[in-house]
Amino acid sequence: MQEQYNPKEIEQLAQQFWADNESFVANVDTDKDKYYCLAMFPYPSGKLHMGHVRNYTIADVISRYQRMLGKNVLQPMGWDAFGLPAENAAVKNNTAPAKWTDSNIDYMRDQLKQLGFAYDWSKELATCKPDYYRWEQWFFTRLYEKGLVYKKTSAVNWCPVDETVLANEQVIDGCCWRCDTAVERKEIPQWFIKITEYADQLLDDLDQLDGWPEQVKTMQRNWIGRSQGVEMRFDLAETIAGIDNFEVYTTRPDTLMGATYVSLAAEHPISLALAENNAELKAFIAECKTSSVAEADMATMEKKGVFAGINAIHPMTGEPVPVWVANYVLMDYGSGAVMAVPSHDERDFAFANKYNLPIVQVIASNDNSDNAFDSSTWQDWYSRKTNTTTVNSDEFDGLDFEAAFAAIANKLEALDKGRKTTNYRLRDWGVSRQRYWGAPIPVFNLPDGGEIAVPSDRLPMLLPEDVEMDGVTSPIKSDPEWRKDELNGQPVERETDTFDTFMESSWYYARFTSANYEDGMLDADAANYWLPVDQYVGGIEHAILHLLYARFFHKLMRDEGLINCDEPFDQLLCQGMVLKDGTKMSKSKGNTVDPQQMINQYGADTVRLFIMFAAPPEQSLEWSDSAVGGAHKFLNRLWHRIYNHLQHASIPALDTANLNKEQQNLRRKLHETIGKISDDYGRRLTFNTAIAAIMELTNDIAKLPEDNEQSLAVEREALQAIVTMLAPIAPHYCHELWAALGNKGAIIDAPWPVVDEQALVRDSIELVVQVNGKVRGKIEVAADASAESILELAFADANVQKFIDGKDIKMSKVIPGKLVTIAVK
Repeated sequence: MQEQYNPKEIEQLAQQFWADNESFVANVDTDKDKYYCLAMFPYPSGKLHMGHVRNYTIADVISRYQRMLGKNVLQPMGWDAFGLPAENAAVKNNTAPAKWTDSNIDYMRDQLKQLGFAYDWSKELATCKPDYYRWEQWFFTRLYEKGLVYKKTSAVNWCPVDETVLANEQVIDGCCWRCDTAVERKEIPQWFIKITEYADQLLDDLDQLDGWPEQVKTMQRNWIGRSQGVEMRFDLAETIAGIDNFEVYTTRPDTLMGATYVSLAAEHPISLALAENNAELKAFIAECKTSSVAEADMATMEKKGVFAGINAIHPMTGEPVPVWVANYVLMDYGSGAVMAVPSHDERDFAFANKYNLPIVQVIASNDNSDNAFDSSTWQDWYSRKTNTTTVNSDEFDGLDFEAAFAAIANKLEALDKGRKTTNYRLRDWGVSRQRYWGAPIPVFNLPDGGEIAVPSDRLPMLLPEDVEMDGVTSPIKSDPEWRKDELNGQPVERETDTFDTFMESSWYYARFTSANYEDGMLDADAANYWLPVDQYVGGIEHAILHLLYARFFHKLMRDEGLINCDEPFDQLLCQGMVLKDGTKMSKSKGNTVDPQQMINQYGADTVRLFIMFAAPPEQSLEWSDSAVGGAHKFLNRLWHRIYNHLQHASIPALDTANLNKEQQNLRRKLHETIGKISDDYGRRLTFNTAIAAIMELTNDIAKLPEDNEQSLAVEREALQAIVTMLAPIAPHYCHELWAALGNKGAIIDAPWPVVDEQALVRDSIELVVQVNGKVRGKIEVAADASAESILELAFADANVQKFIDGKDIKMSKVIPGKLVTIAVK
């Protein structure tokens, strides 16, 4: 072993060894327990950032640890390679998205290899390649045949610059999250997958996910939003464009008698029909098309509306109720109409006060500490369901929430004006995107209208890659030759929309199990061996959409007979962000740290060690240049400790029966540390405390007097264990040290150290002695000493005697293994 730690040299050697020996290729082996560890795959934007490094280091440490436990470990890597940023970059750099993407993948793959991640590169995939999206297209056609796919005209968030649909969460302050252009609402034909048919399964099966953070499960429950309520009919006082009624859904039928107006969405058919002869309403609807519909914005924006000029009929009282068009009602949710109860809904309350609409209290608080109802000031208790009673509700007065819900719902059913129902906040998944760089949707549009799924023998429907980007129009939309096709000798036209990139990321984890399989979407034997993923690692920002869509896709694949488990991810770890100067690293803030520069300066193992030591995985990590240097100093210190140890001509065999007290103490500390670190790596996933324990043990080794041969033997045992336990975090470094310590084979195949229970047995223990709650002495006692003998030693201690002499002993007690407590007066 060389005296100086040279990261560049040893990292290249270790990586070459792993590549030559195909060390991380994982094949089905039914004789071994499997472990599938996966980090969310990256978008190939050009270079890794520190968030990537943290995410992938966490997963790699877990993978390597599980391998040392003797498991058959799969850890793959691939590329989430479709998406709009590639188009924008292609325009900016005057190239094609495919070429730009491939170049980035090559660079980032090299960076990942430099960091020493234990990936099975034989299973690498890129979602932009036909051998991947072919099966996604095939699966879509299967869903189409099952009736789980449909096309309809739908209002969407439309970015006029990027010319694409945006999810609500991608609209920030009414503007596109990418280009900051004002977003419009636009009606276009869209393809949808019926995720709502799986709403109950997606909700109920969350109870199976004991290894998921409660925060994530709560977010998904709220997104699915199952609620029990009443769907009721409001008839119109006059027919509008052939429409004589509309329906509303409410979870609060107990407040029906307080409905003083109804609100329609700007895109509701009644609103659009009335706007044809109402200039004010027409202008308002146009204004609504440029308003944000993101939930955060909807909650805080000014509530505005226009009187529609018509009345509806209250389903219970028969009284006329004015109809308004309001900006806080969305066509996407429910029927696009709501009954407005301003006394007990905060949005309706603000709206009614703005436009001087009636506010009728129908719920009263039973809590004397609540303020009296005030129609000018909103109070939280107005919307409460508990500890309240109905008022001003005629025959329904004096009821609590549940009784009022049942009585009013039953009355509506008896009047044929409503029915109890279960509703969901979740809406079907719109998978159409109007951009080029995505998987083409496998549909032929027919000359006489309608469409047909592309037959499986015509798949994949290839995306042309040698294109010129003008930044305005999708190349496949502007190319009439690409759109032309034929089916059974008849002309057809290819669909020019492409899939939402969430489609690709919803099943990549499954394809990794059989990435090179050519005869189907999945090799059932491999998929059913490896799935579900045992540990999934990724950011909390993917808690809702990505994870929900992946769970949905998994159930679709199960029902197609491709896999046999219900959920894709058993354990989920959401790592925190990497911060610098208290804020998330970003190019726009100018606070980024280049991982490549850190690797070049310190080596990959130092970067990995710092990343894992700086904070627990789920917490944010504050970048610190000095702390990176500190991690490097520790590796140097341990390196020199082992180098000096190896300068001894020979190391004797360990003889546990002939150890002195210092040697016994170090062995006890070693095996206590093995137990702690095993728990930190396995159950707790707190790698920072594991590293701290390794550092503490390293310091204790330095204190051991080397005055006899058994000290060298104890030191060798401890150094071997440290190198083994550090190997998942600093794999190149430990690969080299393992060989230097004379071990045969590679450390990746070494077993995890086992606690020697005998080493934990203590002949004697130290107890603290307290007098009136203050520490006054310490005594050494036999591990099996009786309470009487312990008290005798405590009272005999010279320092303790100073505080008890001449005083009455009120109490003396031994707390086994911890302390002696004495009370005096």
